[in-house]
Amino acid sequence: MADKTLDTLFHDTLKDIYYAERKILKSLPKMTRAAQSPELKAAFTKHKEQTEGQIDRLQQVFEIIGKPARGKTCDAIEGILAEGEEIMDEYKGSPALDAGLLAAAQAVEHYEITRYGTLKRWALVLCLEDAARLLDETLQEESQTDEDLTSIADASINAEAMKTAA
Repeated sequence: MADKTLDTLFHDTLKDIYYAERKILKSLPKMTRAAQSPELKAAFTKHKEQTEGQIDRLQQVFEIIGKPARGKTCDAIEGILAEGEEIMDEYKGSPALDAGLLAAAQAVEHYEITRYGTLKRWALVLCLEDAARLLDETLQEESQTDEDLTSIADASINAEAMKTAA
């Protein structure tokens, strides 16, 4: 246990979010295909492109700390993505499908926001300023994506979910 330091925790958490981002990248095309709203499809497509850049930034953080870019299974993201799959199956063709997909996407965003916020703060404590800058860049993107999803929900998705199926 003596070897368990903030450095170790930072590295473990970095591996966790690296795994999560790669899983998210794989799930976004399926969510895009399942979405009915053109705005939601566009938001998922945009986030897929951002996620690719976020993975690149994580690889840079691994380089900064001198460790290989490797993930470790993230049970939290597995559960959140499984809930999204369940929504796609159970609400397929329903007016509420997009509201459910959007909610699942925001659960992912909120998880990412907490991880990147924590990693950024730890990077600052560990005097890893370049890593903190990279992590903050991703944190800002994740926060903006969450705000964009809320705007889409408020503008149309939630109202559409109230309609009855034809």
